[in-house]
Amino acid sequence: MEIIEKAPAKINLGLDVLYKRDDGYHELEMVMASIDLSDRLTFKRLPKNEIIIETNSGFLPTDRKNNIFQAIEAMQKTYQFDGGVHAILQKNIPVAAGLGGGSSDAAATFRGVNRLFDLNANLDDLTRLAIPIGTDIPFCLQGETALVTGLGEIVTPLKNPIPQCWVVLVKPKISVSTPRVFSKIEVDSLSHPDISSLKSSIEMGDYQSMTQHLGNSLEDYTTRKFPVVQHIKDKMIQFGADAAVMSGSGPTVIGLCDKKTRALHVANSLKGFCQEVYVVRTLNK
Repeated sequence: MEIIEKAPAKINLGLDVLYKRDDGYHELEMVMASIDLSDRLTFKRLPKNEIIIETNSGFLPTDRKNNIFQAIEAMQKTYQFDGGVHAILQKNIPVAAGLGGGSSDAAATFRGVNRLFDLNANLDDLTRLAIPIGTDIPFCLQGETALVTGLGEIVTPLKNPIPQCWVVLVKPKISVSTPRVFSKIEVDSLSHPDISSLKSSIEMGDYQSMTQHLGNSLEDYTTRKFPVVQHIKDKMIQFGADAAVMSGSGPTVIGLCDKKTRALHVANSLKGFCQEVYVVRTLNK
């Protein structure tokens, strides 16, 4: 028996860092959406109590440093099922890109192992196990379009998903460490996007208003450290994107277009600047 799960990437339409908490982490307010760029995971039972991970990516560890390994281990410890898990990951989402690939892989693992061993864990159960592993995992367990607050563990689906549009993703040849970004930022000096207006625009299905309210507090730091990120944003607008914003802590920049022809034009124009360019759709049920 084998179980197959898709692990969609996420994008940040809005990301605001509100303040630094007493526990040293930052309080966040974000609007996230799922897109149809996905990893693919296959899960099989093993007779022995072991965890084996295979992947087509040479950049990823296959031991306890991997989120998939940690998710399986958390399920083993909690539910004490007999046997191990063989996980095969087909990696399509760029690594260390601000697209939540590792978190989505972990979320798919929680769902897959739950099905593989008939554990009947509900969403709340899986979310509790997910939080210590990664704060984007609770959103990835639910997907679609949501307001995400706290450390990332409070996920409130919006009344309506993001208006259907085309998303151009551009990842430059750099990697950005999310913990390092958060360790360096000073909240008082950041720009703060209007998350409330962004949320309202999406729920009203107002694409034009939504594009006017995209924003990411972390751009202030990442674009200073890596000017290429701002360069890509500027080029996206120049080539016809309706709006552009950095996703997560970067370095991937997303551009929104209401028409496929425009999205393809933007993507083709940017291929001279970066090799990793994708055109995808927003993912709604």
